[in-house]
Amino acid sequence: MKSLVRKFSNVNISVMSKKYIFILLASAALSLTSCSPFQVRSDYAETANFNSYKTYKLRIDDLKLNDIDKDRVLNELSRQLQSKGLASGENPDLIINVKANHKKVTDITTNSPYGMWGWGGPFGWGVGVNRTWSSNYNEGALIIDLIDARTNKLVWQGIGSGISVDSPKAKQRQIPEIVAEIMANYPPQRK
Repeated sequence: MKSLVRKFSNVNISVMSKKYIFILLASAALSLTSCSPFQVRSDYAETANFNSYKTYKLRIDDLKLNDIDKDRVLNELSRQLQSKGLASGENPDLIINVKANHKKVTDITTNSPYGMWGWGGPFGWGVGVNRTWSSNYNEGALIIDLIDARTNKLVWQGIGSGISVDSPKAKQRQIPEIVAEIMANYPPQRK
């Protein structure tokens, strides 16, 4: 009887520890997926039949990037489209228009510690110190428009911002990441 109780209690502990490990791993995975440095959003025409689109053609007239960054965007975009079952073609169902822009961003950070306290503790009179820092940088954005070639109407648009334009190493890593995050929303999940 004691051996049966011992076996039952070991199984119970094993199940409990597996449950906690699963919860720990699930929360870690959730926290990692929600830590993207990019802001990504998309919109689509509800009347579009996304299952009917099989081919695409890239249009880069509005893509104002240097050749290195342009290749990064177009290579990753083609990879993403092909992974979704679309093929490049001369008589396309979709025209893919890609645009890029950037803006100057100023971050201002103020640190207001209490400083040295006088009469009345931290809320009385005394000497305090404020520190303010500012940093300027350029932040890039990509806009990907999917246009129905037959009707010439926009059927899907994805926008992603948050690319560190001032750092070549960051751009090398971030451009494929942001294109993948934008295209993760295509085809749209209808409600």
